[in-house]
Amino acid sequence: MVDPATLGTAVVAALASLFMAWAIGAGSSGSTPFAPAVGANAISVMRAGLIVGVLGFAGAVLQGQSVTEAVGSDLIVGVSISAMAATVGLLTAAILVALGVFKGYPIATAFTVTGAVVGVGLAMGGEPAWGKYQQIVTLWVLTPFIGGGIAYATARLLRSDRAPERLLVPGLAGLVGAIVANIQFALLGPPDEGGSIAGEAAQALGGGGLPSRGVATLALAAVVVAVVAADARRDEDGAQRRFLLALGGLVAFSAGGSQVGLAIGPLVPLLDTFQSIPVFALLFGGGVGLLAGSWTGAPRMIKALSQDYSSLGPRRSIAALIPSFAIAQVAVAFGIPVSFNEIIVSAIVGSGYAAGGAGVSRRKMLFTVLAWIGSLALSLLVSYGVMAGIEAL
Repeated sequence: MVDPATLGTAVVAALASLFMAWAIGAGSSGSTPFAPAVGANAISVMRAGLIVGVLGFAGAVLQGQSVTEAVGSDLIVGVSISAMAATVGLLTAAILVALGVFKGYPIATAFTVTGAVVGVGLAMGGEPAWGKYQQIVTLWVLTPFIGGGIAYATARLLRSDRAPERLLVPGLAGLVGAIVANIQFALLGPPDEGGSIAGEAAQALGGGGLPSRGVATLALAAVVVAVVAADARRDEDGAQRRFLLALGGLVAFSAGGSQVGLAIGPLVPLLDTFQSIPVFALLFGGGVGLLAGSWTGAPRMIKALSQDYSSLGPRRSIAALIPSFAIAQVAVAFGIPVSFNEIIVSAIVGSGYAAGGAGVSRRKMLFTVLAWIGSLALSLLVSYGVMAGIEAL
Protein backbone atom coordinates (compact mmCIF):
# COMPACT_ATOMS: atom_id res chain seq x y z
CA MET A 1 0.00 0.00 0.00
CA VAL A 2 1.28 3.47 -0.89
CA ASP A 3 1.88 5.69 2.14
CA PRO A 4 -0.04 9.00 2.31
CA ALA A 5 3.08 11.18 1.92
CA THR A 6 4.08 9.46 -1.32
CA LEU A 7 0.51 9.62 -2.58
CA GLY A 8 0.26 13.31 -1.79
CA THR A 9 3.53 14.09 -3.57
CA ALA A 10 2.40 12.05 -6.58
CA VAL A 11 -0.85 14.04 -6.74
CA VAL A 12 1.13 17.29 -6.71
CA ALA A 13 3.37 15.92 -9.46
CA ALA A 14 0.31 15.01 -11.53
CA LEU A 15 -1.08 18.53 -11.11
CA ALA A 16 2.29 19.97 -12.14
CA SER A 17 2.21 17.70 -15.20
CA LEU A 18 -1.26 18.97 -16.07
CA PHE A 19 -0.04 22.55 -15.76
CA MET A 20 2.91 21.69 -17.99
CA ALA A 21 0.55 20.16 -20.55
CA TRP A 22 -1.57 23.31 -20.49
CA ALA A 23 1.52 25.50 -20.98
CA ILE A 24 2.67 23.37 -23.92
CA GLY A 25 -0.79 23.42 -25.48
CA ALA A 26 -0.94 27.19 -25.11
CA GLY A 27 2.57 27.68 -26.44
CA SER A 28 4.29 25.04 -28.54
CA SER A 29 1.86 22.37 -29.75
CA GLY A 30 -1.14 24.71 -29.69
CA SER A 31 0.31 27.64 -31.59
CA THR A 32 2.83 26.37 -34.10
CA PRO A 33 0.86 23.97 -36.35
CA PHE A 34 -1.63 26.47 -37.76
CA ALA A 35 0.47 29.64 -37.44
CA PRO A 36 1.52 29.56 -41.14
CA ALA A 37 -2.08 28.90 -42.21
CA VAL A 38 -3.27 31.84 -40.12
CA GLY A 39 -0.48 33.97 -41.57
CA ALA A 40 -1.73 33.06 -45.05
CA ASN A 41 -5.32 34.00 -44.05
CA ALA A 42 -6.51 30.44 -44.69
CA ILE A 43 -8.12 30.13 -41.24
CA SER A 44 -8.96 32.44 -38.35
CA VAL A 45 -6.96 32.52 -35.13
CA MET A 46 -9.78 31.24 -32.90
CA ARG A 47 -10.82 28.44 -35.25
CA ALA A 48 -7.19 27.36 -35.53
CA GLY A 49 -6.93 27.14 -31.75
CA LEU A 50 -10.05 24.97 -31.54
CA ILE A 51 -9.01 22.55 -34.30
CA VAL A 52 -5.41 22.19 -33.18
CA GLY A 53 -6.59 21.27 -29.69
CA VAL A 54 -8.64 18.33 -30.92
CA LEU A 55 -5.94 17.07 -33.29
CA GLY A 56 -3.24 17.51 -30.67
CA PHE A 57 -5.27 15.40 -28.24
CA ALA A 58 -5.58 12.66 -30.86
CA GLY A 59 -1.84 12.74 -31.53
CA ALA A 60 -1.06 12.54 -27.82
CA VAL A 61 -3.14 9.41 -27.36
CA LEU A 62 -2.14 7.66 -30.61
CA GLN A 63 1.55 8.61 -30.90
CA GLY A 64 2.76 9.92 -27.57
CA GLN A 65 4.23 6.83 -25.94
CA SER A 66 7.74 6.80 -27.45
CA VAL A 67 8.71 10.35 -26.47
CA THR A 68 6.96 9.95 -23.10
CA GLU A 69 9.09 6.93 -22.21
CA ALA A 70 12.26 8.65 -23.46
CA VAL A 71 11.72 11.72 -21.27
CA GLY A 72 10.78 9.59 -18.27
CA SER A 73 13.49 6.95 -18.45
CA ASP A 74 16.30 7.78 -20.90
CA LEU A 75 17.64 11.19 -19.82
CA ILE A 76 19.34 10.07 -16.59
CA VAL A 77 21.22 6.86 -15.80
CA GLY A 78 21.36 5.15 -12.41
CA VAL A 79 18.37 6.69 -10.65
CA SER A 80 14.61 6.73 -11.07
CA ILE A 81 12.91 10.13 -10.94
CA SER A 82 10.94 10.43 -7.70
CA ALA A 83 7.56 12.11 -7.29
CA MET A 84 9.25 15.10 -5.65
CA ALA A 85 11.81 15.36 -8.44
CA ALA A 86 9.08 15.14 -11.07
CA THR A 87 7.20 17.95 -9.31
CA VAL A 88 10.27 20.20 -9.13
CA GLY A 89 11.22 19.58 -12.75
CA LEU A 90 7.73 20.03 -14.15
CA LEU A 91 7.01 23.19 -12.18
CA THR A 92 10.33 24.73 -13.19
CA ALA A 93 9.74 24.00 -16.88
CA ALA A 94 6.06 24.96 -16.83
CA ILE A 95 6.71 28.34 -15.23
CA LEU A 96 9.36 29.19 -17.82
CA VAL A 97 7.11 28.10 -20.72
CA ALA A 98 4.13 29.99 -19.28
CA LEU A 99 6.23 33.14 -18.98
CA GLY A 100 7.13 32.78 -22.64
CA VAL A 101 3.45 32.45 -23.56
CA PHE A 102 2.46 35.57 -21.67
CA LYS A 103 5.41 37.57 -23.03
CA GLY A 104 4.76 36.44 -26.61
CA TYR A 105 8.09 34.61 -27.05
CA PRO A 106 7.92 30.91 -27.99
CA ILE A 107 10.15 29.17 -25.43
CA ALA A 108 11.58 25.91 -26.78
CA THR A 109 9.62 23.48 -24.61
CA ALA A 110 11.86 20.49 -25.29
CA PHE A 111 14.92 22.49 -24.20
CA THR A 112 13.18 23.56 -21.00
CA VAL A 113 11.77 20.17 -19.99
CA THR A 114 14.96 18.31 -20.91
CA GLY A 115 17.04 20.72 -18.85
CA ALA A 116 14.69 20.43 -15.88
CA VAL A 117 14.59 16.61 -15.92
CA VAL A 118 18.36 16.37 -16.27
CA GLY A 119 18.79 18.90 -13.46
CA VAL A 120 16.67 17.02 -10.91
CA GLY A 121 18.18 13.70 -12.01
CA LEU A 122 21.73 14.93 -11.45
CA ALA A 123 20.72 16.37 -8.07
CA MET A 124 19.47 12.90 -7.08
CA GLY A 125 22.88 11.42 -7.86
CA GLY A 126 22.17 10.16 -11.38
CA GLU A 127 24.67 10.02 -14.23
CA PRO A 128 24.30 11.80 -17.58
CA ALA A 129 22.93 9.65 -20.42
CA TRP A 130 25.54 10.79 -22.94
CA GLY A 131 24.32 8.53 -25.75
CA LYS A 132 20.79 9.94 -25.60
CA TYR A 133 22.12 13.48 -25.29
CA GLN A 134 24.08 12.98 -28.51
CA GLN A 135 20.90 12.00 -30.36
CA ILE A 136 18.97 14.92 -28.91
CA VAL A 137 21.62 17.58 -29.57
CA THR A 138 22.17 16.30 -33.10
CA LEU A 139 18.48 16.73 -33.94
CA TRP A 140 18.29 20.10 -32.20
CA VAL A 141 21.32 21.45 -34.08
CA LEU A 142 20.30 20.05 -37.48
CA THR A 143 16.64 21.11 -37.26
CA PRO A 144 17.13 24.79 -38.19
CA PHE A 145 19.35 23.90 -41.14
CA ILE A 146 17.32 20.97 -42.47
CA GLY A 147 13.89 22.44 -41.76
CA GLY A 148 14.81 25.93 -42.90
CA GLY A 149 16.70 24.60 -45.94
CA ILE A 150 13.84 22.38 -47.13
CA ALA A 151 11.34 25.18 -46.56
CA TYR A 152 13.53 27.59 -48.52
CA ALA A 153 13.95 25.17 -51.43
CA THR A 154 10.24 24.30 -51.51
CA ALA A 155 9.19 27.94 -51.42
CA ARG A 156 11.63 28.78 -54.23
CA LEU A 157 10.24 25.90 -56.28
CA LEU A 158 6.67 27.05 -55.77
CA ARG A 159 7.62 30.60 -56.76
CA SER A 160 9.48 29.59 -59.92
CA ASP A 161 8.02 29.28 -63.41
CA ARG A 162 9.69 25.94 -64.16
CA ALA A 163 6.63 23.90 -63.23
CA PRO A 164 3.00 25.01 -62.78
CA GLU A 165 1.49 24.91 -59.30
CA ARG A 166 -1.28 22.61 -60.49
CA LEU A 167 1.44 19.96 -60.82
CA LEU A 168 3.71 20.93 -57.93
CA VAL A 169 1.03 21.05 -55.22
CA PRO A 170 -0.33 17.54 -55.98
CA GLY A 171 3.25 16.27 -56.11
CA LEU A 172 4.00 17.72 -52.69
CA ALA A 173 0.72 16.30 -51.40
CA GLY A 174 1.80 12.87 -52.64
CA LEU A 175 5.07 13.19 -50.72
CA VAL A 176 3.14 14.02 -47.56
CA GLY A 177 0.84 11.06 -48.24
CA ALA A 178 3.87 8.76 -48.44
CA ILE A 179 5.02 9.98 -45.02
CA VAL A 180 1.54 9.48 -43.55
CA ALA A 181 1.50 5.92 -44.89
CA ASN A 182 4.52 5.08 -42.74
CA ILE A 183 3.55 6.83 -39.50
CA GLN A 184 3.30 4.47 -36.53
CA PHE A 185 -0.13 4.51 -34.85
CA ALA A 186 -0.95 2.90 -31.51
CA LEU A 187 -4.19 1.41 -32.83
CA LEU A 188 -2.45 -0.45 -35.69
CA GLY A 189 -0.17 -3.44 -35.49
CA PRO A 190 0.65 -5.63 -32.47
CA PRO A 191 0.05 -4.44 -28.87
CA ASP A 192 2.65 -2.07 -27.39
CA GLU A 193 4.29 -1.60 -30.80
CA GLY A 194 1.82 0.07 -33.12
CA GLY A 195 1.86 -0.13 -36.87
CA SER A 196 1.61 1.92 -40.06
CA ILE A 197 -0.99 2.11 -42.79
CA ALA A 198 1.56 0.86 -45.32
CA GLY A 199 2.58 -2.01 -43.07
CA GLU A 200 -1.00 -3.11 -42.46
CA ALA A 201 -1.83 -2.84 -46.16
CA ALA A 202 1.22 -4.96 -47.02
CA GLN A 203 0.14 -7.59 -44.50
CA ALA A 204 -3.35 -7.65 -45.95
CA LEU A 205 -1.87 -8.24 -49.42
CA GLY A 206 0.09 -11.21 -48.13
CA GLY A 207 3.53 -9.68 -47.70
CA GLY A 208 5.08 -7.74 -44.85
CA GLY A 209 8.51 -7.05 -46.32
CA LEU A 210 10.01 -3.78 -47.50
CA PRO A 211 8.95 -4.25 -51.18
CA SER A 212 5.31 -4.76 -50.18
CA ARG A 213 5.42 -1.71 -47.92
CA GLY A 214 6.96 0.28 -50.73
CA VAL A 215 4.14 -0.67 -53.08
CA ALA A 216 1.52 0.25 -50.47
CA THR A 217 3.26 3.58 -49.85
CA LEU A 218 3.34 4.44 -53.56
CA ALA A 219 -0.31 3.44 -53.92
CA LEU A 220 -1.45 5.76 -51.12
CA ALA A 221 0.73 8.59 -52.45
CA ALA A 222 -0.79 8.13 -55.92
CA VAL A 223 -4.30 8.33 -54.50
CA VAL A 224 -3.44 11.58 -52.69
CA VAL A 225 -1.90 13.03 -55.86
CA ALA A 226 -5.02 12.15 -57.88
CA VAL A 227 -7.40 13.68 -55.33
CA VAL A 228 -5.46 16.94 -54.95
CA ALA A 229 -4.91 17.22 -58.71
CA ALA A 230 -8.64 16.83 -59.37
CA ASP A 231 -9.37 19.46 -56.73
CA ALA A 232 -6.81 21.82 -58.29
CA ARG A 233 -8.44 21.49 -61.71
CA ARG A 234 -11.75 22.64 -60.24
CA ASP A 235 -10.37 25.44 -58.06
CA GLU A 236 -6.61 25.99 -57.97
CA ASP A 237 -6.59 28.60 -55.20
CA GLY A 238 -9.09 26.67 -53.12
CA ALA A 239 -7.12 23.43 -53.51
CA GLN A 240 -3.97 25.18 -52.35
CA ARG A 241 -5.78 26.52 -49.30
CA ARG A 242 -7.29 23.13 -48.44
CA PHE A 243 -3.90 21.44 -48.79
CA LEU A 244 -2.44 24.05 -46.45
CA LEU A 245 -5.13 23.35 -43.86
CA ALA A 246 -4.59 19.59 -44.19
CA LEU A 247 -0.88 20.12 -43.57
CA GLY A 248 -1.68 22.20 -40.50
CA GLY A 249 -3.85 19.36 -39.21
CA LEU A 250 -1.08 16.81 -39.71
CA VAL A 251 1.43 19.04 -37.94
CA ALA A 252 -1.04 19.54 -35.07
CA PHE A 253 -1.44 15.77 -34.75
CA SER A 254 2.34 15.33 -34.78
CA ALA A 255 2.73 18.07 -32.18
CA GLY A 256 0.45 16.20 -29.81
CA GLY A 257 2.38 12.97 -30.30
CA SER A 258 5.70 14.67 -29.64
CA GLN A 259 4.90 17.28 -27.03
CA VAL A 260 2.72 15.28 -24.65
CA GLY A 261 5.81 13.33 -23.60
CA LEU A 262 7.38 16.56 -22.34
CA ALA A 263 4.47 17.02 -19.94
CA ILE A 264 3.89 13.49 -18.67
CA GLY A 265 7.28 11.86 -19.24
CA PRO A 266 8.61 12.68 -15.74
CA LEU A 267 5.63 10.76 -14.29
CA VAL A 268 6.57 7.47 -16.00
CA PRO A 269 8.93 6.29 -13.21
CA LEU A 270 6.03 6.68 -10.75
CA LEU A 271 4.16 3.89 -12.54
CA ASP A 272 6.46 1.42 -10.76
CA THR A 273 4.82 2.54 -7.52
CA PHE A 274 1.30 2.95 -8.88
CA GLN A 275 1.17 -0.19 -11.00
CA SER A 276 -2.59 -0.05 -11.49
CA ILE A 277 -2.23 3.09 -13.65
CA PRO A 278 -1.48 2.30 -17.32
CA VAL A 279 0.61 4.51 -19.59
CA PHE A 280 -2.53 5.16 -21.66
CA ALA A 281 -4.07 6.98 -18.68
CA LEU A 282 -1.08 9.35 -18.61
CA LEU A 283 -1.36 9.92 -22.36
CA PHE A 284 -5.08 10.65 -22.06
CA GLY A 285 -4.56 13.07 -19.18
CA GLY A 286 -1.71 14.80 -20.99
CA GLY A 287 -3.86 15.08 -24.11
CA VAL A 288 -6.61 16.75 -22.09
CA GLY A 289 -4.08 19.26 -20.77
CA LEU A 290 -2.86 20.02 -24.30
CA LEU A 291 -6.46 20.45 -25.43
CA ALA A 292 -7.21 22.90 -22.63
CA GLY A 293 -4.06 24.90 -23.34
CA SER A 294 -4.80 25.08 -27.06
CA TRP A 295 -8.32 26.33 -26.46
CA THR A 296 -7.48 28.91 -23.82
CA GLY A 297 -3.95 30.16 -24.47
CA ALA A 298 -2.88 29.33 -28.01
CA PRO A 299 -4.47 32.27 -29.91
CA ARG A 300 -1.91 34.71 -28.49
CA MET A 301 1.04 32.63 -29.66
CA ILE A 302 -0.60 31.85 -33.01
CA LYS A 303 -0.75 35.57 -33.67
CA ALA A 304 2.88 36.03 -32.62
CA LEU A 305 4.14 33.28 -34.91
CA SER A 306 1.93 34.11 -37.88
CA GLN A 307 2.57 37.86 -37.91
CA ASP A 308 5.78 38.66 -36.03
CA TYR A 309 8.34 36.36 -37.71
CA SER A 310 7.52 36.60 -41.38
CA SER A 311 4.62 37.71 -43.53
CA LEU A 312 3.57 34.43 -45.13
CA GLY A 313 1.47 33.67 -48.16
CA PRO A 314 -0.02 30.25 -48.96
CA ARG A 315 3.05 29.09 -50.89
CA ARG A 316 5.54 29.89 -48.14
CA SER A 317 3.15 28.47 -45.56
CA ILE A 318 3.02 25.15 -47.41
CA ALA A 319 6.80 25.22 -47.69
CA ALA A 320 7.10 25.77 -43.92
CA LEU A 321 4.69 23.02 -42.87
CA ILE A 322 6.04 20.15 -45.00
CA PRO A 323 9.48 19.94 -43.31
CA SER A 324 7.88 20.65 -39.94
CA PHE A 325 5.65 17.60 -40.32
CA ALA A 326 8.52 15.39 -41.52
CA ILE A 327 10.93 16.40 -38.73
CA ALA A 328 8.25 15.95 -36.07
CA GLN A 329 7.56 12.41 -37.24
CA VAL A 330 11.28 11.57 -37.24
CA ALA A 331 11.46 12.77 -33.63
CA VAL A 332 8.43 10.67 -32.65
CA ALA A 333 9.83 7.59 -34.41
CA PHE A 334 13.15 7.79 -32.53
CA GLY A 335 11.70 8.94 -29.22
CA ILE A 336 13.57 12.25 -29.19
CA PRO A 337 12.08 15.27 -27.40
CA VAL A 338 12.07 18.11 -29.90
CA SER A 339 10.83 21.67 -29.75
CA PHE A 340 8.02 22.46 -32.14
CA ASN A 341 8.81 26.14 -31.78
CA GLU A 342 12.32 25.50 -33.09
CA ILE A 343 10.96 23.40 -35.96
CA ILE A 344 8.25 25.77 -37.11
CA VAL A 345 10.15 29.04 -36.57
CA SER A 346 13.11 27.71 -38.58
CA ALA A 347 10.79 26.64 -41.39
CA ILE A 348 8.92 29.94 -41.36
CA VAL A 349 12.15 31.90 -41.58
CA GLY A 350 13.50 29.63 -44.32
CA SER A 351 10.38 30.04 -46.43
CA GLY A 352 10.43 33.77 -45.78
CA TYR A 353 13.98 34.10 -47.09
CA ALA A 354 12.86 32.44 -50.31
CA ALA A 355 11.20 35.76 -51.07
CA GLY A 356 14.34 37.72 -50.31
CA GLY A 357 13.77 37.82 -46.58
CA ALA A 358 10.38 39.45 -46.93
CA GLY A 359 8.97 40.22 -43.51
CA VAL A 360 11.51 38.18 -41.54
CA SER A 361 12.17 39.91 -38.23
CA ARG A 362 15.85 39.37 -37.41
CA ARG A 363 15.51 41.14 -34.07
CA LYS A 364 12.65 38.85 -33.10
CA MET A 365 14.67 35.81 -34.14
CA LEU A 366 17.69 36.90 -32.10
CA PHE A 367 15.63 37.27 -28.94
CA THR A 368 13.95 33.93 -29.61
CA VAL A 369 17.24 32.05 -29.96
CA LEU A 370 18.53 33.67 -26.77
CA ALA A 371 15.31 32.64 -25.02
CA TRP A 372 15.81 29.04 -26.19
CA ILE A 373 19.40 28.84 -24.91
CA GLY A 374 18.56 30.67 -21.72
CA SER A 375 15.58 28.45 -20.94
CA LEU A 376 17.72 25.30 -21.27
CA ALA A 377 20.45 26.62 -18.98
CA LEU A 378 18.06 28.23 -16.50
CA SER A 379 15.78 25.20 -16.19
CA LEU A 380 18.76 22.90 -15.57
CA LEU A 381 20.34 25.18 -12.95
CA VAL A 382 17.11 26.04 -11.13
CA SER A 383 15.79 22.46 -11.00
CA TYR A 384 19.20 21.18 -9.89
CA GLY A 385 19.48 23.81 -7.16
CA VAL A 386 15.97 23.28 -5.81
CA MET A 387 16.24 19.49 -5.86
CA ALA A 388 19.71 19.53 -4.30
CA GLY A 389 18.35 21.70 -1.50
CA ILE A 390 15.48 19.30 -0.91
CA GLU A 391 17.85 16.31 -0.92
CA ALA A 392 20.06 18.06 1.66
CA LEU A 393 17.18 18.57 4.11
